[in-house]
Amino acid sequence: MSDAVRPLADRIDSAILGNPHLMGLTVRIETRAGRVVLNGVVPSYYQKQIAQEVVRTVEGVKQVDNQLRVDWSQAPVEWDPAVV
Repeated sequence: MSDAVRPLADRIDSAILGNPHLMGLTVRIETRAGRVVLNGVVPSYYQKQIAQEVVRTVEGVKQVDNQLRVDWSQAPVEWDPAVV
């Protein structure tokens, strides 16, 4: 099946799963007439923004409503935001 005929949600899911900055994250996706709502929890504002930009580039997406919440406690143990 060509990418153009795959459902929009499937194309978005593939784009998110294929991005190394979003590996291991669970993002809920709702689509309706080209409008995409992202829900879930991510460990950084960077990942929230990356998710939005990845989705925005998927063919058929007209609008992204980024409802992802940032929870620093979800960051991997080896990552310490206090260390500069």
